[in-house]
Amino acid sequence: MIDTHTHIYLPEFDVDRNEMLQRAKDVGVEKMFLPNIDKDSIDNMIRLCNEEKNYCYPMMGLHPCSVNVNYENELRIVEEYLYNSNYKFYGVGECGLDYYWDKTFIAEQKIAFEIQIQLAKKNRLPLSIHSRESTDDCIELIAKHKDENLHGVFHCFSGTADQLEKIIALDFYAGIGGVVTFKNGGLDKVIKEEHLRNLVLETDAPYLAPVPLRGKRNEPSYLKYILKRLSEVIGVNEKEIAEITTANAKKIFQV
Repeated sequence: MIDTHTHIYLPEFDVDRNEMLQRAKDVGVEKMFLPNIDKDSIDNMIRLCNEEKNYCYPMMGLHPCSVNVNYENELRIVEEYLYNSNYKFYGVGECGLDYYWDKTFIAEQKIAFEIQIQLAKKNRLPLSIHSRESTDDCIELIAKHKDENLHGVFHCFSGTADQLEKIIALDFYAGIGGVVTFKNGGLDKVIKEEHLRNLVLETDAPYLAPVPLRGKRNEPSYLKYILKRLSEVIGVNEKEIAEITTANAKKIFQV
């Protein structure tokens, strides 16, 4: 299994990070991809990826919830790391649009997202897209800029069947996380076996812990609960799902 979206560099894991990583390895999580949030998260993310080379892989981007009046300065830092640092990044993100928490800077969010779309294309890196209550607008912007160099994942997918078909038509992937285990999450009515070629697994740790641990701190080892529920939803055995989603992740992130 590969956790394609996890924030394990955050302070929530400072008390037991090594043990948490071992638990992930023990259940078969073979790689993790770590999206950035903003300038304040970069150092901790890079430090962890240096300590866990060939296990934790960093991305670089600006989260939509961190977009404010200073977003241009934040994006300059993102560009500086992508173009002028010695670090190898495996994706651009976490970026996108968020209409759930705060709509004050929606215009700026869209500008920041489009800039990061261009960064992904220029660097031939996948996007890790945050689309909370904004999936249609995210799809629209991806379609606007789509070419052979634009690809990636709609992380934490919780949308409709129509939205999923549009994502797949754009040759993007849907990140399946804890929402698939939620009683009223709705994904059991959306995801089918034929979508498997465009799915990857993720936790979004420390957020969105799956049932039976909903409400607690999430961690990559809980990917096993997501895999189990996805198997029940689409009627494919866990081993096959793990193999296909792992291959998908390796293709996306070129590892």
